[in-house]
Amino acid sequence: MLMLRKACLLAIIFLPVIVQAQPDTVVKTLSILNWDDYLDPLLIEEFERQHKVKIKQSFYESDDYRDELMAAEGGRGYDIVVVSGIMVDSYRRQGWLDTKPRLANAQYINARWEGVFKGCKEHMVPYFWGTLGIAYRHDLLSEPITSWKQFFNPSEVLTGKIALINSGRDVVSMALKSLGFSANTNDRAELNKARELLLEFSPHVKTLNYINFDENSAMLSGEVVASMMYSGDTLMLQELSDDISYVLPDEGGNIWVDYIGVTSASNQKKAAWAFIDFLNEPENAAQLAQHIYYATPNIAAEKLLPKDFIDNSVIYPSNKALDESEYYQVLSPRTQSRYNSIFAQLKQLQLPDETQ
Repeated sequence: MLMLRKACLLAIIFLPVIVQAQPDTVVKTLSILNWDDYLDPLLIEEFERQHKVKIKQSFYESDDYRDELMAAEGGRGYDIVVVSGIMVDSYRRQGWLDTKPRLANAQYINARWEGVFKGCKEHMVPYFWGTLGIAYRHDLLSEPITSWKQFFNPSEVLTGKIALINSGRDVVSMALKSLGFSANTNDRAELNKARELLLEFSPHVKTLNYINFDENSAMLSGEVVASMMYSGDTLMLQELSDDISYVLPDEGGNIWVDYIGVTSASNQKKAAWAFIDFLNEPENAAQLAQHIYYATPNIAAEKLLPKDFIDNSVIYPSNKALDESEYYQVLSPRTQSRYNSIFAQLKQLQLPDETQ
């Protein structure tokens, strides 16, 4: 960059007319692999303006698809990647992640989230955290849903009106929670009980697809009355309807943490880390949190958020609800195969219409 500035200075001295006629040029492009709508476009525009960088995003619709995209090119093709905490160590072992430098705004990150998953502290920055629970139409039910037991042993009004997530880990783990077991169990007898529960539960399921959380959502139309859902997505639906509630069930749910980092294959590491640091400037982190409706790990940003945001139990559940919840742990290949097998059996059953 220094040489570029020197070259520009010489051009200004010797060829002033020609230089003045040249348009501004973008000197770098940063490619980000991310969930859809997981960045504020206004913040992207501001960083592009300040740093003369063009940001290009590629989106994935599931953790599995993101992993496939990274594996297809050996981690190449992206400068920045957003990764679920449980996968960070796998990415590290495959050599896909750059080592994290000292970042100016790292001082604002709550240390609680840095050590939850192996490899995160050395390679990634906590991005957002949230929970997996149940969203439901309270106006269509005679009593609120408060537990996974209610969800997996539903009343007649819910038959054919329940949505799951197309993720074996989530579905099997929450079925285990409903039975009083750990979401990370490797006990074969406990997994067999979860399998029996899910096969009995299958007639109540309308779809295994994650429902839309926009104006076309099946929950708004009433086609789906209860759904497994991530906390922030529920808030987007609540913007469209006051009839939707969210609960982190009595048995607890899953606490997930997403991390953001730079790939080892990136040719723009300095600019990439600068972008991550930019996102953690307190004002920017607070703006981003309000854009995507999730809890920020940035302590300084939390102080700038409106009281109704901080007090919202969907975003920041009670300590009791969090105490009952679990982070997913990496399973052994054999145990993971059992989770996958249970979910595959559920998917093979003749389910109702798979439209949303």
